[in-house]
Order: sequence, then C-alpha cells, then structure tokens
Amino acid sequence: MAEIHDLLEARGRQHVLQLDIDRRVIDAASGYLSDEDASTAYIYSGWAQAALPHKRLPDDQPWQVRHDRASLLVEPGRKTLADGSLKWVGVPYGSRARLILLYLQTEALRTQSREIELGKSLRSWLKKLNISVGGKSAADVREQAERLTRCRLSFEVQQAGRSALVQQLIVDQALFTDEDSGGGHFLERTKLSEVFFEQLKRHPVPIEEAAIRAINRHSMALDIYCWLAYRLHILKAPTPVTWRALHAQFGGGIRRLDHFRETFGDQLALAAAVYPAAKLQVTALGVTLNPSAPPVAKRTVISLVR
Repeated sequence: MAEIHDLLEARGRQHVLQLDIDRRVIDAASGYLSDEDASTAYIYSGWAQAALPHKRLPDDQPWQVRHDRASLLVEPGRKTLADGSLKWVGVPYGSRARLILLYLQTEALRTQSREIELGKSLRSWLKKLNISVGGKSAADVREQAERLTRCRLSFEVQQAGRSALVQQLIVDQALFTDEDSGGGHFLERTKLSEVFFEQLKRHPVPIEEAAIRAINRHSMALDIYCWLAYRLHILKAPTPVTWRALHAQFGGGIRRLDHFRETFGDQLALAAAVYPAAKLQVTALGVTLNPSAPPVAKRTVISLVR
C-alpha cells in the first residue's frame, strides 16, 4: 500500500494528480508526507477494536458493536431540563467525538493525570488538527462533548483466552456548561473516570497526529487507521480478515455487505495513505494483514508512557 507514497516522493503531487487515483487519497498522502509535526497521540486499545457510530442515532437508542475479539455497548445519557423533565442526550458519533476523545486520552497520558485542561487547550488542539472551532463547528464540538460526558460505555475485550470488562462513564466531570445556563464556555478542567484512565494507562495505542490531521473528517478512516496501528505490528504472519468479520467490526449502519465493501475499500485507502509502513492486500475474500512496523517508534512510547 506504499505505492502512492513512492510516486509522490519520486514524481511529485502534480504528476500523481493526473493518475487514476482518488483525489482524497492523494490529498491525505501528500498532506501526511509534507507534515513536519512529529507529535504522538494515544487512544485506549479498546477503541481500536470497536468504535462509536459514524452517524447520529435516535437520542434514546444505544449503540452496540459485537465481533469475535471485542464488544462495545454505548448507552445514551439523559439530562434534567428546567421544568424537571428528562431529556435523552444521545450517544456520541462522527469524527468530532473521536477527536475530542483522542484529546482527552492523549492529555491524560502526557500529564499522567486524570484531570485535563480544557478551554483554550482543547480549542488550540483542534485548530492544530485543522478543525475550525467557530460557528457551526463549535456547536458540533459542544454537542459531541456533552454526549461524551453523559453516555455510559461497556467494553469487553477478548485477549489470550481471557476477557477484560470495562463498565464506566468516560469522565467524572462535565466538559462544558449547559447552554441554558447562559454560559456556553469551556470548563477549566475535566476528569477521566478512574476505571477508564487505568485501562488507558495499561493499554495505550500510539498514533501519529500528522496522520489524524490528514484524515480528520473521515470517521471510518480514523477507526481503520487506529485498528491497523493496534494490530499490524503485533502480527507474526499474514492474517486474513473476512469481509463478514470486517463488516461486524466497522459496518454498523451499513446493512448490505456489498455496499460495505465499497465504502470500506475507500476508507481503507485513506487510512493506508497516512500509514506508509502498513502492509496489506485487499482480496475477494477480505483483507490480508501482514506484519508491519508500527506508525510510532517504540522508543517514543517508552519515553512518554511510563
């Protein structure tokens, strides 16, 4: 999957644009290759195996992902309105929710603290990822943050014949003031729940901020990139993954397998565009994963995560 990177480095972007290659893939690969920022971000390994929905669900509907390696249940929260009635908030979804989660996890590991600075820090980080923080985008960030603070998640991950279960809120304190309060500003700090923080410290997956920046608006590509970053470097031999298995993990909301294959293929190309070391092949039966170097060198992980 490194052919496009070789072409870009040998011939340049203008030449590659003339070839029969998806423009989005070219933009992602060239943006990644030209990015000089070597910053590292982190996610909990559970998110690399089961992720949030890509599109909005009915506010009272939970989200579930189940496959042979992991299961995830995200239950929507509720809030009390001024008249005392309860309102469903809905589960988080899309790329904004993923980026907020990524910020919380990265900051928690960087500072080795459950308490995380918000406000200007989060806005600055989103700008660093080329995400606008004004107008509708600010409202979207605010909405996803509230959904994250109020939802409850249950992770069950199978590993080495054992099952690890995590049931917890993601954070113990709200990210933002309620809109009805007249504030609408970022809170000064938030705190990850103790259980989630401990799991994050035990099972972090390092990823490149440059890669996230290049595909920041594509939620499925973000999920696939994190999955590849988690799996490829621990493989000992070529490992085939069937289309049905991929559909179970990534295809929530896409009923037909043929539709999923087309969508997944496009998003896989975007993920591979920002992970040049990834070695994989798309076949009629699915995707074959091959042992590959991790996107972030192991010495970087050791120096940042103790």
